[in-house]
Order: sequence, then structure tokens, then C-alpha cells
Amino acid sequence: MAIKRHNFRELKIWQESMKIVKSVYSLTSNLPSDERFGLVSQINRCSISIPSNIAEGSGRTSNKEFIHFLNISISSSFELETQLILANDLFNTDSEEIIEKINELQKMIVGFKKSLEVKYDSSLTSNF
Repeated sequence: MAIKRHNFRELKIWQESMKIVKSVYSLTSNLPSDERFGLVSQINRCSISIPSNIAEGSGRTSNKEFIHFLNISISSSFELETQLILANDLFNTDSEEIIEKINELQKMIVGFKKSLEVKYDSSLTSNF
């Protein structure tokens, strides 16, 4: 069943994930330069993956497809959280505030995903 596409720029989860990317870039700019192609690159790419997958999913033609991309976003957020914990352990970064924002975003994405799942499930039952 085709859906009305979401404007990703209006989605709170996308807006919040963009704020996280900016915070992450600020944090990684203070990491050692010899990590530029290692952990810094991985952290930055991972953070970008979150809003990028939300945006890509919003352009898909079904809630099922959108949910798939939201799942990727959530997975990327857990990966990012792990990498920030590691950066804190290795370089004594102050990443706790960003991690808290990531945890809040994870909850928001799960809630949004559940609302789409309800719509997806109801579209399946209405076809019978």
C-alpha cells in the first residue's frame, strides 16, 4: 500500500539526529589527529548514517520500507554509542551528554516506528 511520503526535514527524529551529528563532529575534532582515518572517521560516518537513513526511508513508498530504514538508523545509533564509549575510554572525552541525546533519540525512533507499524498492520488487515 502506497503512503504519503514524510518530509524528513519536518520529522523530529531527523532534526534531533542532525543535532547529534553536529555535536559528534565537534567532539571528534578534538580527538588525536592520528585517529583521523580510524576512530574519528568511523564515528563521523556512523553519526551521519542516522539522519541519512531516516531521510532515505522517508522517501520510500511504503511504511514497511520506511520501517526498514528506521531499523538501520537505530542500529547506527547503537554503533555510535559504542564508539563514543570507546573514545571516552581511550581519550577521556566528555561524550556522556551526546550519549544521553542518542538514548533519547533511540526512544523517539522506536516510538515513531511503532506508529508506522500500526499503520502498516492496519493496511494489511483492511485488504481482506
